[in-house]
Amino acid sequence: MLDDLFRGWTPLILLAVVVLLFGATRLPALARSIGQSRNAFKAEMKKGEQEGAPKNAATSDVAASDATKADSTAATTESTGSKPQS
Repeated sequence: MLDDLFRGWTPLILLAVVVLLFGATRLPALARSIGQSRNAFKAEMKKGEQEGAPKNAATSDVAASDATKADSTAATTESTGSKPQS
């Protein structure tokens, strides 16, 4: 199914649609930006692996900050007797 996608006129038509949507002048900047983002992502992944951090460290940090926020909200509610304003 996907083999037929890259045969005949299909790649040329796809290229023409992309050029029409983004413009020929914006395509090099778009490709450069994607490349830089990919390189930054790879560098951070290597850095995380070298540090021995778990792959889902971002989700555990969010969960920890949510728990801390919930604890501080509960403490504020208990000490003042009212709900804190957000």
